[in-house]
Amino acid sequence: MKRRYDIVVVGGGMTGLTVASLLAQGRSADALKLTVVDAAPRPRFDPDEDIALRVSAIATGSADILDSIGAWQMVVSARACPYEHMRVWDGADDPDGPSTLKFDADEFAVAQLGFIVENLLIQDALLKVLDRTDVNLRFDTPIAAIVRTESGHCVQLEDGREMDADLLVGADGARSLVRESAGIEVTRRPYAQTAFVTHLRPREQHGATARQRFLSDGPLGMLPLADGRISVVWSTTDVNARRAMAASDEELGSMLTEASDEVLGELSVAGPRGTFPLCAQHARNYVLPRLALIGDAAHAVHPLAGQGANLGLADASTLSRVVEEAIRKGEHPGDRPVLRRYERARKGANATMLHLMTGLNQLFAAGSPTIGELRRAGMRLFNVSGPLRERAVKVALGAGRR
Repeated sequence: MKRRYDIVVVGGGMTGLTVASLLAQGRSADALKLTVVDAAPRPRFDPDEDIALRVSAIATGSADILDSIGAWQMVVSARACPYEHMRVWDGADDPDGPSTLKFDADEFAVAQLGFIVENLLIQDALLKVLDRTDVNLRFDTPIAAIVRTESGHCVQLEDGREMDADLLVGADGARSLVRESAGIEVTRRPYAQTAFVTHLRPREQHGATARQRFLSDGPLGMLPLADGRISVVWSTTDVNARRAMAASDEELGSMLTEASDEVLGELSVAGPRGTFPLCAQHARNYVLPRLALIGDAAHAVHPLAGQGANLGLADASTLSRVVEEAIRKGEHPGDRPVLRRYERARKGANATMLHLMTGLNQLFAAGSPTIGELRRAGMRLFNVSGPLRERAVKVALGAGRR
């Protein structure tokens, strides 16, 4: 009789729900008993409610993953904002100057460079996919402890119930209980920045363009939303973030209009506001026997390029493929040599992106006039380098491809 494997995914965010959906619809689904557990209530998207504060830039490759499991059409039929252009410039330069990095979809023969989508909407679409499967969804279910056993892991719930896992997947974010329970060390590097987020109504149309201005205290990202507003992610000093949270709407609008160099004219506050600390971190190990980490549980990067969600979805895609291939070969999907295939495929790519984001953040924060001029010269050179530009866009477009 063919064996069935119990896989428990801890974390009901985009990454955890994606790996569960991929495995539930994969060629080895009959050999799996899947459970997703999360301490929070089940997320629910209401199209009549305002656009949620937390949004992500979803690469075309990531959209392909979501489309392969039947979630993407639900996302785009609700509300998602494709962006066709991208502009990145130095705070000391002109937004239309020769050193501004410019990317346009038609230059690379694609319909769009990516999409700005609410995290909540993607979660809701994935849950609707999972509702049509045999996956056991356990929200409002806090975990008391995770104990290593001879055959895998025992997940002990606060209500006294227990779940045995042949493979435990930690998709529970940067403060992962799964990672900490397993004793996996993490390298952390605080950025000495706080991300301030809000929605703004620009005087001028955003033109389906994602913009980023690098200031000395951190980058200001301006992402287009489906209703004409923009979502702002301002990585700045703790002091500035506190000022932004305490400011009146009028004061905040003026503050961000100045920070944006008025590239979209006057900005008016048109949404809630929030902050979160920024810290780069990377797990020393992605896998142990019968355990794998994906998404922010394994790595967290600076939001300046909007790659966090895409890296997590790529993790989910790779892990699901590795598990499916192992089962077809008659291997135990939780064996460490099997899981190492996932780690080898993803750890290097994630580390490269993490170091790149950290390096760019430091480079643009450097106050030296000489470094500033070299920085802008490099950007001008990049603008006229066809192969470099094409490679950068291919990486961005395909960040989540399976």
